[in-house]
Amino acid sequence: MSGKSLAYGGLARGLHEGAKIIEKHAAQLCVLAEDCDQPDYVKLVKALCAEHNVSLLTVPSAKTLGEWAGLCKIDSDGKARKVNGCSCVVVKDFGEEHEAYNVVLQHVKSQ
Repeated sequence: MSGKSLAYGGLARGLHEGAKIIEKHAAQLCVLAEDCDQPDYVKLVKALCAEHNVSLLTVPSAKTLGEWAGLCKIDSDGKARKVNGCSCVVVKDFGEEHEAYNVVLQHVKSQ
């Protein structure tokens, strides 16, 4: 899912970019890493999402989120190498609608 969003320019990676997109009311989904070492960042992102009615998902690892957001090199075997961690990713455009998009929306609605 994040690959399609990335290809369409629909991802904002990091706190600064993410906060700008949320405040512009352009965010559809926010994903936050649980292992973020800045508690103020976590509070800010959660508050912005609550204020602007943006769905918030959490993932256990910033490295995982960084890989999903394309902050890595892909080797010849198709495996991610040199993954940079990312504490926050905001999806502003899912690209084209597909099954993963519907699964994420159902998960968000169930929370």
